[in-house]
Amino acid sequence: MNAGDTAWILTSSALVFLMTPGVAFFYGGMARRKNFLSLLMQCFFIACLVGLQWVLFGYSLSFAPDTGMGIIGSLDWLGLRGVGFEANPDYSGTIPHLAFMIFQAMFAIITPALIVGAFAERIKFSAFAVLILLWTTLVYDPIAHWVWGTGGWLRDLGALDFAGGIVVHVSSGVSALVMAILIGKRLGFEKKAFVPHNLPLTVLGGALLWFGWFGFNGGSALGANGLAANAFVNTNTATAAAGLTWALVEWWKHGTPTVLGIVTGAVAGLVAITPACGFVTPMSAIIIGIFAGIFCFLAVTMLKPKLGYDDSLDVFGVHGVGGIWGTLATGLFAEVAVNSAGADGLLFGNAKLFLVQCVYLLACVAYAVVVTWILFKIVDTIIGVRVNRKDELVGLDLTQHHESAYTILE
Repeated sequence: MNAGDTAWILTSSALVFLMTPGVAFFYGGMARRKNFLSLLMQCFFIACLVGLQWVLFGYSLSFAPDTGMGIIGSLDWLGLRGVGFEANPDYSGTIPHLAFMIFQAMFAIITPALIVGAFAERIKFSAFAVLILLWTTLVYDPIAHWVWGTGGWLRDLGALDFAGGIVVHVSSGVSALVMAILIGKRLGFEKKAFVPHNLPLTVLGGALLWFGWFGFNGGSALGANGLAANAFVNTNTATAAAGLTWALVEWWKHGTPTVLGIVTGAVAGLVAITPACGFVTPMSAIIIGIFAGIFCFLAVTMLKPKLGYDDSLDVFGVHGVGGIWGTLATGLFAEVAVNSAGADGLLFGNAKLFLVQCVYLLACVAYAVVVTWILFKIVDTIIGVRVNRKDELVGLDLTQHHESAYTILE
């Protein structure tokens, strides 16, 4: 084992953890003030709930030895049995197995936290809690095993996802779209403007995401090495390109760039570079970032209004579309010269990788959509997912938590 690698992974784990509060502030600032605390609560609750689920059985389902056919891990590591101080050659060659486990725990925590923006301002907290536990166990854990687990069928097929383009972003993005459609539109949607109540908090959340993403992507190298440095540089480069592109497109289209636009564009760049950051050069990262800014801008400003769905805080438009583009871009721009454990992409003479990425994308999207739909219908039938009309009008802060984010003292 290597002390430097271990220190980097533990530091990266802390950075990734910070991204979940970052999501809370990013979303919370865009919500109306009467629902601000509900979003903070949902993200913090996920950190606690999934943090325990991962230790008890989630990690085992995702990374334990395959049970056959590459579908799911066994329960051999239930309660972290056998996950200790020594390295595991399948995952953590130079770091303790526990360090790898806790690093992956942070991914499992932030992924369902991304979904909360889709049904913001209209979900019962009880239904939310049940849905998140079921979704993490039955959607996130299997997909993580398919792609990253030893014996996972997509890993064996040769699919590349350095830090979670599909495992994290596409899975949450398409699931968020399903939930947004099923739960229905917010009261007054398309009849009045829903204005962000505190954009400085959104910028703070975006900054925390950018900061934490260096651990998200750089830590996925699982060592303090050149590959981590490459992922780190690509992360910053693509993010800058996407944020700038969104601002310029918005400026050209609407006459002025906005702070909400540039921070949203930056997050789109973070999403898109995630699957590719350990396989491409910084110049390719610029191209990935530019197109992430364009595609996600179009998804949020044109596709969403045209189709009429109410994805409250644009989870699908940013994470779903950005993750899809990043996954396909990996199949285009990956180079063995950057990472010998990867493969050359289509632009470097290997069409097979691009086809594999397409199979990877279609399989995971189909699985996430179908299972999310089933889970939503079950929970809605048993306890009901949406709050009643009065509670939605009053706001979730008061009706679900009996608290208010802002108190005027007399």
